[in-house]
Amino acid sequence: MSKIKLNSIDLFSGCGGLTEGMHQAGFTTKVAVEIDSNAVKAYKLNHKKTKVIQDDIRNLDASEIKKILNGETLHLLAGCPPCQGFSSIRRLNKKRSKRDSRNSLVLEFLRFVKELKPLTIMMENVPGLINYSLFKKLFKELVKLGYNPKVHIVNVRDYGIPQNRRRLILVGSLLGDIDIDKGIIKKATVRQKIGRLKGPQDSKDPLHKSFTNHSSRIMERIKLTPHDGGSWKDLPEKYWLECHKKNNVGFNDIYGRLRWDDYSSTITGGCLNPSKGRFLHPEQDRALTPREAALLQSFRKDYKFPLDIPKSSLALLIGNALPPKFSYIQSLNIRKHIKKNIA
Repeated sequence: MSKIKLNSIDLFSGCGGLTEGMHQAGFTTKVAVEIDSNAVKAYKLNHKKTKVIQDDIRNLDASEIKKILNGETLHLLAGCPPCQGFSSIRRLNKKRSKRDSRNSLVLEFLRFVKELKPLTIMMENVPGLINYSLFKKLFKELVKLGYNPKVHIVNVRDYGIPQNRRRLILVGSLLGDIDIDKGIIKKATVRQKIGRLKGPQDSKDPLHKSFTNHSSRIMERIKLTPHDGGSWKDLPEKYWLECHKKNNVGFNDIYGRLRWDDYSSTITGGCLNPSKGRFLHPEQDRALTPREAALLQSFRKDYKFPLDIPKSSLALLIGNALPPKFSYIQSLNIRKHIKKNIA
């Protein structure tokens, strides 16, 4: 088995978090498909041997991928179809999903499963997807195709990642019964991931030297926020924002500090802006840097991101990524399954 080349494909690849984990587990990603130009830039900086197809997957014919595979076995087809309409943030914690054309992309994943017939499959997504009619359709079709799919909602913090992030994971195999890796690894903390970094002003890493600048009014509020987990609730009321004074505020963590010896809050597409969540450094009076956010997502410390894009776009690349360590653990589980079932 050690001599067999394990081929994978990454649909909806983003900046490459899923691919990074698959590569660490011993897979070779033959093709990545991604529509966003900034994500493609980041992906190519780190995975130069993978053929990247930049296109709307709805316009992509599976024959293009078959040509690249050139008759080789596809051992793993993986992907994270964007389904933002089902995220808790987009729904503002309501049960009904938002109308979003991307919600139907799960069926594109199914289309490529049918066309490419991979030995194993893996899909990751937001937990809210589990109750979606098209996801239920996907699941039933995968059963008919013989993949015996398994679905669980897990938290990446149980996999040695210092972040509170609930995700849906689906795996399936034509080779026999497979389940997801259950994790339960020793807790990792914010301190362990970013506590030893030099201050941005002393760093030579351009991704760490960059952080959001604020008005004097906001800086005053940040400086008054207690270290190691403080929030706007700890400030005198005169510093509260108007939205804080209303009942049922949807985002109680904005302008909050991370805690050194705990998990971070979910690293989202707003992770470089403290007005979007608990994204202040535990003790320094600033927001997280892109490098810190990427490390909390479990990217390796030298993972590259484009520097010639807006900071908001950079935050989206980092926050929307699948944590590579989570991908690695699940991909390694699949690799062991393949090894066990192929002579």
